[in-house]
Amino acid sequence: MNETNHNAELLNFIYQNSQMGVDTITQLLDIAADETFKKHLRAQLKEYRSIHDKAAQMLETNGFNEEGLSAFEKIRTYLMINFQTLNDDSTSHIAEMLMVGSNMGVIDAIKNIHKYQDKAEPDILELMEHLKKFEESNVERFKPYL
Repeated sequence: MNETNHNAELLNFIYQNSQMGVDTITQLLDIAADETFKKHLRAQLKEYRSIHDKAAQMLETNGFNEEGLSAFEKIRTYLMINFQTLNDDSTSHIAEMLMVGSNMGVIDAIKNIHKYQDKAEPDILELMEHLKKFEESNVERFKPYL
């Protein structure tokens, strides 16, 4: 596989991961009740959008196609969130869900950083590292709400 494909793969991972963050937080803002917690969600949404926009811009600059989440993935996520908050829409439960999602994001980011370390452009790896650090900070940010 050539370097261009590695760059496109990693950028699309970042693009999809941040899109999942935007979609999830947008949905949870309608469910969450605690205003202080919602302020954290809005800050998180802003950063996911920033990362998403940066990945989209880098894909375009490099002439790559954006591969967003499929309609199936979006519907599945929407239904999963509704199902998981059906019986428990407490701030604590939502914080736990977000922490689990962010931990999965950290694991995926580390795997991708290792996979593409010597294969992708440094600025793309840097954006992946930024997303990883953001996901790590999200885990810490929501601990007080458990």
